Amino acid sequence: QVQLVESGGGLVQPGGSLRLSCAASGSIASINAMGWYRQAPGKQREFVAAITTGGSTNYADSVKGRFTISRDNAKNTVYLQMNSLKPEDTAVYYCNARVPVAGGLWEYDYWGQGTQVTVSS
Repeated sequence: QVQLVESGGGLVQPGGSLRLSCAASGSIASINAMGWYRQAPGKQREFVAAITTGGSTNYADSVKGRFTISRDNAKNTVYLQMNSLKPEDTAVYYCNARVPVAGGLWEYDYWGQGTQVTVSS
């Protein structure tokens, strides 16, 4: 079992910055990758960014150059630094952890509770 606790959301003006945090606990050693997804009102949940245990990163085209995902292994925490925020970034942001199951035959996704990010003037 993996537990994820998110924090750092809030209200920010366009062009501003926020840093989201996701603290993982439980079977931490089993995690292959962690990432962030977001869901805006009336829209489906979409991928934002991910980072693997080896440190490889991946970003959605809409956030490339503005968002940075990173990790602090000592704190078992993943961060999402969001700069140059736009109103279109307004959404509930969810932390994700992917773990192998059944001897690596399958993968399972754990999710945090979500944190609201609102970009508005």
